[in-house]
Amino acid sequence: MSRLTRWWRRQSLRTRLTVIAATAIAASVFLAFQVASELLDGQLRNFAEDQLRSDSRVLAANAERAGLAEVPLPPYPGSGLLVRVVLPDGSIRTPDGQPALPPVSEQAETVARGVSADLMESGDSDDDGYLVYTSRAGGGAIQVARAADDSPVNQFGFGMLLIGLLCVACGALVGRAVARTGLAPIDRLTAAAARVAHTRDLDADIPDEGGGEIRQLIRSINDMLAALRDSRRAQRLLAEDAAHELKTPLTSLRLNIELLIRLDRRGALDSGLPAESRTRLLTDLGTQVAELSTLAAELTDLARGDVGDENTEPLDLADVVVAAAAQACSRMPDVEVALDVTSTWVNGRPAALQRAVLNLVDNAGKWSPADQPVQVRLRTEGASAVLEVDDAGPGIDDADVPRVFDRFYRADSARALPGSGLGLSIVHRVVDAHGGRATVGRSARGGALLRVDLPAVPGLD
Repeated sequence: MSRLTRWWRRQSLRTRLTVIAATAIAASVFLAFQVASELLDGQLRNFAEDQLRSDSRVLAANAERAGLAEVPLPPYPGSGLLVRVVLPDGSIRTPDGQPALPPVSEQAETVARGVSADLMESGDSDDDGYLVYTSRAGGGAIQVARAADDSPVNQFGFGMLLIGLLCVACGALVGRAVARTGLAPIDRLTAAAARVAHTRDLDADIPDEGGGEIRQLIRSINDMLAALRDSRRAQRLLAEDAAHELKTPLTSLRLNIELLIRLDRRGALDSGLPAESRTRLLTDLGTQVAELSTLAAELTDLARGDVGDENTEPLDLADVVVAAAAQACSRMPDVEVALDVTSTWVNGRPAALQRAVLNLVDNAGKWSPADQPVQVRLRTEGASAVLEVDDAGPGIDDADVPRVFDRFYRADSARALPGSGLGLSIVHRVVDAHGGRATVGRSARGGALLRVDLPAVPGLD
């Protein structure tokens, strides 16, 4: 059975449909043959029984007139009706040359004695295979019989077998043709998909043809191609933007290092570069390396897009906010972070959410004056967990608001500040992956107000 299953699984869909069609037709023909054979056999039997009753009545009438011992029994012609007369003493008379019939049964003897009514007996299960009808007549009984003849049924069965084989062959051909026609859209779909895989041309949509499931399949593949096009376009834009953003710090870093190398080769590193300038240069180098490290980390995080790789779990967002604020303070010792948080439970990914909160606080810390803290508030509003981060800086211009969460976007006023322009883009991606929403507004202190709304988990607060 397992071998047959493995063979079946290795066959093409076209072959499977052909085999199924041929098998269905063969089963239908076999069932039709069985039903028709039973009906034909029943009709032939009923006809033979009616004929025996009719012949028996004629012989019984003759026996009543002439007597059982004297009723004439013509010689057996070699085929057809068989006759036997059962006399009152139990002896029998048969026509000359007639084949011997099976012995008189006990039931037939009761008919001859007048104890029971006329009797129809079938010897189909015996080797002789006779159909015998016994009727009461003149103190004894008249028996008429016919040999059971299965030849009409056998001939009918042979004819049905030939017809069945022909139908199976035709069914296989028709099934093959139907499978070829029905699967033609699948063949074209396969060819189109292979062409896309070979040429890498994701802009070549597969023609929408066919109906029902095939059309739905084609549309699903086209949707997948569209998603792949968007992904490739996003990767290209990310690479282009990354190259652009890396160009400036790398150029500055290269120029500063080349200056140090030239001075060192001349032996004038100490004399040719004053201590103050050397300190400033080394500080710039450290800043540029840190900026490149931050940019590389953010690019890696953004390019991987692996927010969904971390398991989602119920968590208290207040713990995440407190941890992110502590991390931000360690990175920006001169920035004060004022927390006003309440326990608010959400279904989320702890590391991703902490990175998003850290980016929000880092962004606010760049703009907040030294004497004004970055305010971080967390509360529950209805079915949402609301996180707000505001600063007392100059705020975000209305023209910049629509692009705040774009990759690498930096307002003109932020060009001189450290950063890559990826922090808020990462925030937007994390919040969107959690089914939330990130918005920008103006705080009561005149600075920027960044707000994040996430679905809260009821009953865990």
